[in-house]
Amino acid sequence: MVMDLHRCYNLVACPDLSGCKTLEKLNLQGCVRLTKVHKSVGNARTLLQLNLNDCSNLAEFPSDVSGLKALQNLNLSNCPKLKELPQEIGSMYSLKQLVVDETAISVLPESIFRLEKLEKLSLNGCQFIKRLPKHLGNLTSLKELSLDQSAVEELPDSVGSLSNLEKLSLMWCQSLTAIPESVGNLHLLTEVSINSSAIKELPPAIGSLPYLKILSAGGCRSLSKLPDSIGGLASISELELDETSISHLPEQIGGLKMIEKLYMRKCTSLRSLPESIGSMLSLTTLNLFGCNINELPESFGMLENLVMLRLHQCRKLQKLPVSIGKLKSLCHLLMEKTAVTVLPESFGKLSNLMILKMRKEPPESPSTQEHLVVLPSSFFELSLLEELNARAWRISGKIPDDFEKLSSLEIVDLGHNNFSSLPSSLCGLSLLRKLHLPHCEELESLPPLPSSLEEVDVSNCFALETMSDVSNLGSLTSLNMTNCEKVVDIPGIECLKSLKWLYMSNCKACSLTVKRRLSKVCLRNIRNLSMPGSKIPDWFSQEDVKFSERRNREIKAVIIGVVVSLDRQIPEQLRYCPVVPDIQANLLDQNKPIFSTTLYLQGIPKTHEDQIHLCRYSHFNPLVLMLKDGSEIQVRKRKPPVIEGVELKKCGIHLVYENDDDYGGNEESLDESQQSVSQKLANFFNSNLEDPFEDGNGTLTQRKGVTYGLEDARQLLVTFWETTYKAKRASLLLGIEC
Repeated sequence: MVMDLHRCYNLVACPDLSGCKTLEKLNLQGCVRLTKVHKSVGNARTLLQLNLNDCSNLAEFPSDVSGLKALQNLNLSNCPKLKELPQEIGSMYSLKQLVVDETAISVLPESIFRLEKLEKLSLNGCQFIKRLPKHLGNLTSLKELSLDQSAVEELPDSVGSLSNLEKLSLMWCQSLTAIPESVGNLHLLTEVSINSSAIKELPPAIGSLPYLKILSAGGCRSLSKLPDSIGGLASISELELDETSISHLPEQIGGLKMIEKLYMRKCTSLRSLPESIGSMLSLTTLNLFGCNINELPESFGMLENLVMLRLHQCRKLQKLPVSIGKLKSLCHLLMEKTAVTVLPESFGKLSNLMILKMRKEPPESPSTQEHLVVLPSSFFELSLLEELNARAWRISGKIPDDFEKLSSLEIVDLGHNNFSSLPSSLCGLSLLRKLHLPHCEELESLPPLPSSLEEVDVSNCFALETMSDVSNLGSLTSLNMTNCEKVVDIPGIECLKSLKWLYMSNCKACSLTVKRRLSKVCLRNIRNLSMPGSKIPDWFSQEDVKFSERRNREIKAVIIGVVVSLDRQIPEQLRYCPVVPDIQANLLDQNKPIFSTTLYLQGIPKTHEDQIHLCRYSHFNPLVLMLKDGSEIQVRKRKPPVIEGVELKKCGIHLVYENDDDYGGNEESLDESQQSVSQKLANFFNSNLEDPFEDGNGTLTQRKGVTYGLEDARQLLVTFWETTYKAKRASLLLGIEC
């Protein structure tokens, strides 16, 4: 018989169960108004399971439980008002699981040692229990003891008599400073977790645990060393020492022949690794994130099964060992923000390397550069490499044509480097999806690109002048050319049918040509667009828009156009933020704001001149999804602004309804009132050709119908000032991730 009353929120008292002679399961979980359990429960001789979890007002449990001889599972967790267990709990001699997490009990009854069949005892979050019964070791059937976040100050020596214990968890025990030596007698122990406890050292006897597989001590900030006996853990497969104060590893650690994962994240006191680490032949994962090691031992090359090596933010690591080329199984090498400046020639022998992330912090100014880097010739033998991030590695000169040998590349980030050209063989990388080259200030041209590309970022490439035809990039969704003011044309842009994000702020020389090229095809899917300009389409509403539902025509999108400029006095470092801040779209219902979003105006121009931004919000965006009859959309500058100096000069809003932008045929001969939104946008850009160059009086000159050739554009080009590397500082100021 089962009685399930869980989540009966109005149940105040447990019914008299005297007549339930065959009751086996009683579930009162979540009965939050229940304050006590009827005394008849203590005589339920057939009861096997009793669940009182989440009875948040339960303060009393029957003192006489002599009848619960068949009870196997008792769950009293999350009963914060329950202060004591029945003194004769030992009479429940069939009990296998006792869970009293998050209760107010302060002591365990001494009779608990009679629970000879108990397999699990959980006291997690018991903030009032400081000591355990001295005869706890009599629970010889116990397999799991969990005291996480309890106030326990010490473990009794008798814990070493728990001969069947397999799992011991002492995480976040802030008052527990030591583990008794007797723990070495727990020969069946497979997992010990002491994360974030106050334990200062591990007992030498811990090395006597032949079946221990997992030892987790992450966050034990008082733990400063490991015992030499650690090498005796013959079965250990995972050792976690994150954020400890360990300054060195004992040489004996090389005896861990079965270890597969070693975690030492943010061990800032760690200066070196022992040579014996090369003996960990089963090691597959080594995480040294944020450690202060200076170098890796030459024996490192013996780790033939190592798959993942993480060295992120090892800022004092200056070189990799020559033997690193022997790591034939290495697939992931993550070494961002280290002091390594040269890759050994053996690097190309990492035949299974798939992910290489080694980006650095861009220098604040060119004068801080110490030397320029050339990749080793063997680098281009990494034929399985899928992702390469070598941002700010100071790679100089020309990248060799051998680049095409990296035939598996899908993602490349070479931003903030000093090379002047990319190899023509780049187009042979048929799997390449993302090409990021921001702040490559000496890059002068882009060769033909592979048709597989989805993202191209050449923002702030100030020397870039020419781009090859991009009409083959049918999958391209994002093109960022912010501040590429020397580029005079983007041939083929009109064919980019998948383009969603086009950023061309301060692209002075090519904006006229590109405006002519923008077609209905490439504008249909545009979500964000920016370029020089001081006008927005005249068919956009120049005022706040009040939404009116249309019969049988669903609202599909909202397009917002803004013209913004940056003050001449704006701090230089803020010009390298990812986005122009402070312009917001607000949705109001009955004059009350119900939703607000900051327009994503990617690409801060290094100029004070006007830039036009278009932002299209599709039907799944809250700005559209929350629209109802009478709702009002307005565009405003944030008050107070994040930064001073952003000026909102014009704004316009256009609502796109069903059928407004669905027609796929040729519309050039149609009257504008019959044209799709995408076609009208194309007409706007094709006809409103504003010359981005200033005349002698410092005002913008408009010229319609003028075609500039390559040489004409170059003559009109103004000299651009030298760049500085301020992206990181600006991002920190605004709380934006670059």
